[in-house]
Amino acid sequence: MDNSEPKDWRKVNWSQSTKSKLLFEIRNYKTGLSSVQKPRILLVGQVGAGKSSFFNSVNSVFRGYTFSQADAGPRSTSVTKKYRSYPVTYGKGGKELPFIFCDTMGMETEQDKGIQLKDLISVIKGHVPQQYKFNPTAPLEKRNPCFNTSPSLSEKVHCIVFVVDTTSCISDTVVKKITDDIRPKAIQLGIPMLVLMTKIDEACMIVKKDLQKVYNSKYIEEQVDKLSQILGFDKSRFLLVQNYNSEFELTLDKDILILTALRQMLRAADEYLEGMRTVNSFFGFFWFFVFSLLVYFFLFY
Repeated sequence: MDNSEPKDWRKVNWSQSTKSKLLFEIRNYKTGLSSVQKPRILLVGQVGAGKSSFFNSVNSVFRGYTFSQADAGPRSTSVTKKYRSYPVTYGKGGKELPFIFCDTMGMETEQDKGIQLKDLISVIKGHVPQQYKFNPTAPLEKRNPCFNTSPSLSEKVHCIVFVVDTTSCISDTVVKKITDDIRPKAIQLGIPMLVLMTKIDEACMIVKKDLQKVYNSKYIEEQVDKLSQILGFDKSRFLLVQNYNSEFELTLDKDILILTALRQMLRAADEYLEGMRTVNSFFGFFWFFVFSLLVYFFLFY
């Protein structure tokens, strides 16, 4: 009988130096595109999954104390009614960090509740303006004066994060929306997708006692494998966090998981933006070539 302790399926250095390195990497992140200074990270999920709580947790880590800006809480219906973009600052009144979180209505099982799929696609494409109030029964149409017909690259979404509550089963309706509708459209648009699993402490008693055991927990790994099969994402696309909710003080272990998740989101956004840089380079070379030919013919013919 093998009594050895299970091996960690992900390696994490739970030290202050790890947190410092993550903070440095995130603060100094650059897109490499003059047209996009801050990638937009869209948080999508079932009502109560922890979208707004994650944003508040990220904000807390960079503030140095627990801070709540987005309305969050255990509700049966979506707290978020409007499309909101949230920048994050480094400390109170500090410099804005190089990313923006985008929050929408949560997805719900009932047809006439939660965000409409058409609205979600419009958000991804940059057609929905800041503070637009969603209507669960009537999506934003092109004829609406609020509809942004020509969004810039900076107004579009550069990374989609599906937020999932580890303690509860994701509904078949929401799974279908992700696998049959959102995922194929995101793939078509070339937008990378990640899965953020929240409430890992409530899902596993071992993790509740010691958060550093998160990648040692067989149960948590089984939940990741299960969702990987259901949603069709590689295991490497899954991020695990415990959000700040009722605490007054920050803890190192939570901070490291939250910052690691954010770093992976920025790296995912970079996958999309790298493609845009390649396209821009190609067209830049193409128009330079055309201009050179015109100059040549003008001077010598």
